[in-house]
Amino acid sequence: MTGRAGQSVEPGLFVTIEGGDGAGKSTQAALLEEWLVASGRTVVRTREPGGTDFGLEVREIVLHSRGHITPRAEALLYAADRAQHIATKVRPALDRGEVVIQDRYIDSSVAYQGAGRVLDGAEIRRLSEWATEDLVPDLTVLIDLDESLARERLNSAQKRFDRLEAEKNEFHRRVRESFLSIAKAEPERFVVVDGALSPAEISARIRHRLTPLLVSPAR
Repeated sequence: MTGRAGQSVEPGLFVTIEGGDGAGKSTQAALLEEWLVASGRTVVRTREPGGTDFGLEVREIVLHSRGHITPRAEALLYAADRAQHIATKVRPALDRGEVVIQDRYIDSSVAYQGAGRVLDGAEIRRLSEWATEDLVPDLTVLIDLDESLARERLNSAQKRFDRLEAEKNEFHRRVRESFLSIAKAEPERFVVVDGALSPAEISARIRHRLTPLLVSPAR
């Protein structure tokens, strides 16, 4: 890839981090960013929903609205946020040769709105693939954690639950099972890490899987 004034720009790398609420995604995103920056890479760390100004408004609606939101409306809101986010923030960063670390992406919609809300997961995926013009991550990290342990973590944090965190354990069980099913179907894209491990061990396993992509990026 060639940038301004004919300068060579190394390919960007798109890394997504998935998992249930309380799995530790934000912690691992921060640790990964720190490691990549120390190695000399330019990093954009972002999230869905909420990675853009538009996304922050969507996030407030889907996670904190007091009124009822139907499952299909919820899925469409996430897709709208995703379309804006990828077009205005993620693709430009990748075109500049940067590493994008993103907390949640299409797999979350398939798991939460598909399995969690009992919609058609294939339809949910097609909607988001259309919204993002088929942008696929180079690596997806799934931090897998038993939903009961995840709930204990959330309770201990003493935070106000959002609409999805407040769902019953059965909802979160379906979400977890969906994530694992997606990862099993696409082992070349996923690294699945036990969320019960220490943050340092989880981070080490993520770095081990990511290192070959940094040497010879897929994009």
